[in-house]
Amino acid sequence: MGDNRLPYRRQRRVIEAFGSARSGEADAGPLITPARRAPRPPRRFTAHLGFEADGPEQAHDLAVAYAEALSLLRPEVALGAAALSPADAWHRAERLFCGAPGPDGERCADVAGHPGFHHAPGPGGLGWGEGDG
Repeated sequence: MGDNRLPYRRQRRVIEAFGSARSGEADAGPLITPARRAPRPPRRFTAHLGFEADGPEQAHDLAVAYAEALSLLRPEVALGAAALSPADAWHRAERLFCGAPGPDGERCADVAGHPGFHHAPGPGGLGWGEGDG
């Protein structure tokens, strides 16, 4: 069984990189090889913002206001992914926005549980659904 310690492996890779150049041949190939792994695609992350409120209803209203304000300042913030939970129970998170899929692939930007039509984001956003009936 061969020696598998790090210095041995490092030395073996260097010798393999030099290839046949040690034996006097002219072309040993590239000494710098391309990366072995492709770069990772961008991942999603969550920012947890803590704040105080008098009760669940006030906390919901504040959370909706914070999420909407952040989405105006930073368009890359995913408004539909915003959720609210008690500070000590993140596993009980509830969605803040409806997020129902629309006919053109957009998502409803109204608060969760809203009555009436669904509305796409923006002032002239498309409306769809059952309506007020």
